[in-house]
Amino acid sequence: MIRITSSHKEKKFEGDLTLGELAREFGASDALLAESGGRLYELSFVPGRDMEISFLSYQHKAGRQTYERTALFLLFYAFERVLGEGSAGRIRVEFSTGNGLYLTFTDGFLPGRDLLRRVEAVMKEASEKGKSIIKRNRSTEEAVDRFRKRSWLDKEKLLSYRRASTINIYSLEEYEDYFYGYMAPETSYIRHFSLLSYEGGFILMLPDSDEPQKIPPFFPSPKVFSELSDSSRWAAAFGLSNVGDLNDRIAKGQTNEIVLVAEAYMEKTIGDIAQDIVTRDGVRVIMIAGPTSSGKTTFSHRLAIQLQAHGLRPHIIEVDNYFKNREDTPRHEDGSYNFETIEAIDIHSFNKDLQRLLGGERVELPSFNFKTGLREYRGEFLQLHQEDVLILEGIHCLNDRLTPMVDKKERYKIYISALTTLNIDDHNRIPTTDGRLLRRMVRDARTRGCPAVNTLRMWHSVRQGEEKYIFPFQDTADTVFNSITIYELAVLKQYAEPLLFGIPRTAPEHIEAKRLLKFLDYILGIPADHVPANSVVREFIGGSCFKG
Repeated sequence: MIRITSSHKEKKFEGDLTLGELAREFGASDALLAESGGRLYELSFVPGRDMEISFLSYQHKAGRQTYERTALFLLFYAFERVLGEGSAGRIRVEFSTGNGLYLTFTDGFLPGRDLLRRVEAVMKEASEKGKSIIKRNRSTEEAVDRFRKRSWLDKEKLLSYRRASTINIYSLEEYEDYFYGYMAPETSYIRHFSLLSYEGGFILMLPDSDEPQKIPPFFPSPKVFSELSDSSRWAAAFGLSNVGDLNDRIAKGQTNEIVLVAEAYMEKTIGDIAQDIVTRDGVRVIMIAGPTSSGKTTFSHRLAIQLQAHGLRPHIIEVDNYFKNREDTPRHEDGSYNFETIEAIDIHSFNKDLQRLLGGERVELPSFNFKTGLREYRGEFLQLHQEDVLILEGIHCLNDRLTPMVDKKERYKIYISALTTLNIDDHNRIPTTDGRLLRRMVRDARTRGCPAVNTLRMWHSVRQGEEKYIFPFQDTADTVFNSITIYELAVLKQYAEPLLFGIPRTAPEHIEAKRLLKFLDYILGIPADHVPANSVVREFIGGSCFKG
């Protein structure tokens, strides 16, 4: 007798029913995963005891990740059916772009529209037939040997550094693959998807979280895509496309070389941006925007140094110092303060000071006291001269509403974000937001004494603010800068793991903590001693030569 409680309902069952079958009994036909006691279970799991279950749908982050992972598995299976055995091993999941996943063939093969239609047809046929996805536990050594024989070197490298003696391999008919994460029990769970050609590769489109039954139009972000593509090409040329590559170099004692080359590449990129600014006539205001933990502070200072090398005198102003006093701050519907909206900034005072500065007047700049919630004046004055330029840093700097009185010819806009291009392996990507989340978690703990559970708890709200106030403006920038360093996850690992282990099992955030810990377990750690003082990584782990 099995008794399962879910959604304030309770039912008793006889026999060996899977969680997927139980979900249908409860009417939770949209379930993709189940959660019980702070642990996730695939729907193929057969419970052998009483459990209190929560079924997770596409609206839940873990549910969406399961859907995406299973859709990719179905995609690789379909390519094997259409192009023949081994074709899936030539495909790499590059990154998310717009509202889809961008994939390429590692040998440069360009899939045409006709091929993609055939692949999509195979996917839909499998979805309609509801083919079973089988999970088998194999020894790590056996799995490594199997992937070696198939020339899947990315997976061979990755699994060679696994501490566990066994791993889970998923199969769909004859096709089998390794994924780090949970999978749906059969292909019928993946109903909504589409494929389209794009820029030398193709896009796998999946539903938005708020409309799981519908494929939205593809809205590309050309400038962000271009920066991600450039970063991916550079990483591949440097021989660091995936975690296995990184682990190999670390194990061979090449950590210092990795750090030096990565930092040199970043410095060159910042230098190129400075050169572009200098060659444009009339630029007086440089505006830097990006989501949380994108490294805006370090980038601003490093750009300022490059501009000084060109004979300019830059002055950095943080727009956050123009926050409205706490009593005037807008609120969310639940009564909490909304610090992400542009209405939280005193735009009138900001533009008044900006106009006076550009007019050559001497202006006292404010400093916002986040403890008291008040703007303060502490005798910090600024007056611009002929060779002076302003660097404005803030999340709304790409929004023209922030600087309506500044001529567009005088502005140079920069969008900055930590755009992860390193993959677990060719079929398992690292979401861009994971890198920023780990950065934020480490910095919050170090500078604010904020436990990791709090960072995870508010992350959804932070992401909602970014989607509304930052991302819509990213392609209005003159240039996009990627602040990620190819080695940094190996450094952040040392700081993030203790914080994540400190999250109690009873906390709702434990599931996300466990996912991040599993992901970090693939990466060999490196000490922070190698990280230079001007690195963006120092902004989060400490020891930066820049204030802020």
